Amino acid sequence: MPGVGVQDRQFLRMVNRLAEVEQTSARDYTSFSVRGRRFGYHWPRTRTVGLKQTLSEQAALVQERPDVFEIQFTAGGFGWVVVHLPGIDADELTELVYEAWRLSAPEQLAEEHPLR
Repeated sequence: MPGVGVQDRQFLRMVNRLAEVEQTSARDYTSFSVRGRRFGYHWPRTRTVGLKQTLSEQAALVQERPDVFEIQFTAGGFGWVVVHLPGIDADELTELVYEAWRLSAPEQLAEEHPLR
């Protein structure tokens, strides 16, 4: 499928365009938060990211394309998904990254920074 597949550096650019993102690096991954609330993870070795989503979106993504999305875990009424970067296009990933950020950002901050 032409145009499918996102490079790690593309993902990092998507995250860095969002407001007030904090990065924390560990040995095998980097986590991303907004005002202290986590919304994503990046594992370069496996070329995967973990993103916060609603429970219904988590279920829909995994059901629609289990080769691209996996259930990571659920917590606090949210469903986290693992996204395999080689299987997704940049536009779809941009939307999912923004949604993950929006679910964690304070409402006013999210309103001040809509997806462009």
